[in-house]
Amino acid sequence: MPRDLNSGTVATRVAALNARYRHHSATSVLELALKDNDLGRVALVSSFGAESVVLLHLVSVIAPETPVLFIDTRMLFAETLDYQREVAEKLHLCDVRTIRAAQPRVAFEDPDNTLHQFNTDACCAVRKIEPLERALGEFDGWITGRKRFQGASRETVDFFEAEGETRIKVNPLAHWGREDLEEYMVNNRLPRHPLVAKGFPSIGCAPCTTAVRPGEDSRAGRWRNTEKTECGIHFINGKAVRTPKESAA
Repeated sequence: MPRDLNSGTVATRVAALNARYRHHSATSVLELALKDNDLGRVALVSSFGAESVVLLHLVSVIAPETPVLFIDTRMLFAETLDYQREVAEKLHLCDVRTIRAAQPRVAFEDPDNTLHQFNTDACCAVRKIEPLERALGEFDGWITGRKRFQGASRETVDFFEAEGETRIKVNPLAHWGREDLEEYMVNNRLPRHPLVAKGFPSIGCAPCTTAVRPGEDSRAGRWRNTEKTECGIHFINGKAVRTPKESAA
């Protein structure tokens, strides 16, 4: 379980952290906040997706001992699994933990691997949300790659968010734009996810991710033709985010 912190509720600590680091850069947030008593023990949760290498590189340089949690739903693209191994090796990540759902649970809820075809929320719950919740049980907070330019429910993301009364979520790249990510990847010669060149600017599980057409939102290929915009691992006020796309337009 997360350790007891003596500086108030999660919401109080989030408010203090956002005030403390409001004018800091992503690098400063990582350098200083990861040592801040108001934050506690944290892990980086990474999909090893299209833009993940930026945050993974920052953490590998600033706090290489940070645990990295990678959720393998067993429905990922083969390219993602290959990329995860490539990036972990190149960046010398020393504490990558692959998180998977318990097979008896998957066998009961999704015996023929078709749950995603008629209930995407249930599929995400079994394969992503439940395994991650167990893995995060020992941490007081977690680092994500969420950014404001990604739109919808992410347009007002701050450096720090309260995940109910459970944990603090850290979003160091909240204010970065696409051009910042591109410049960082070029300057640091970071490897690209191979699917990006094939029209996948946002990459999730293979059955629920399609290529994006020119002019579309970068996340338009996620759960295409449905109202679903998030897998559910991200929370606002303690509730999973599943914002209808038409409401977010």
